[in-house]
Amino acid sequence: MDTDFLVFLTVGFFAQIVDGALGMAYGVISTSVLLAFGVPPAIASATIHAAEIVTTAISGASHLAFRNVDRRLLYRLVPAGMLGGALGAYVLTSVPGDTMRGVVTVYLGIMGIVIMSRVFRFPRPRELGPGALVPIGLVGGFMDAAGGGGWGPTVSSGLIGAGEEPRYVVGSVNLAEFFVTVTISATFLIAVVTGHWTNAGAIVDFGWAIAGLVVGGACAAPLAGWAVKSAPPRVLGGAVGMLIVGLALYQVLSPGE
Repeated sequence: MDTDFLVFLTVGFFAQIVDGALGMAYGVISTSVLLAFGVPPAIASATIHAAEIVTTAISGASHLAFRNVDRRLLYRLVPAGMLGGALGAYVLTSVPGDTMRGVVTVYLGIMGIVIMSRVFRFPRPRELGPGALVPIGLVGGFMDAAGGGGWGPTVSSGLIGAGEEPRYVVGSVNLAEFFVTVTISATFLIAVVTGHWTNAGAIVDFGWAIAGLVVGGACAAPLAGWAVKSAPPRVLGGAVGMLIVGLALYQVLSPGE
């Protein structure tokens, strides 16, 4: 069995458990590891979102089963996230990989710091109006596609930081992510078919990574609804934040060829 498959199976499992508990970090963790392996940013994002079609579907269903979904949040976040995701995927396939690598590395480092800082904030619960939810979803979708991850850190941390109930934020954001992920993947596919993305063929070289992420994430995804109720968010958030910042520093100190 290919070593890459086992590595990314482990990464996918761990990342999905964390994502189920915190409502963030699957894409950011997976993208950070792929970049550390020298994968170009656009290929990394396409790879992650191909895997996430499966993992977000299972995770979203798990949160529905555990009644962690707030339809008010879901109905506002989905359309905005889909639009932002399509725009982000288009931009990512339009910019040279070497240029995007530096931008995405800095972005991932910032997301690691955001994750660490957000999990220690517990504001009083309150509901945000649609005027706030739509921009958050739009930005979250864009950064998720362009950065290879970021839907959770942007949307979940933003909503929880504003005072929304964490349990329902995590469940709603996870379910909404399925629709955003499908849109982003469809945009990558359209970019390939139309010839807009000329070096997309390289994604075939990372087939084992995709398979590992799918299997690992799919095994962990049914535990998402349980994890959001049981896992200690401060411990997970601190560990994940440090991991992501460390991988970003690695990329800065050892840039890919």
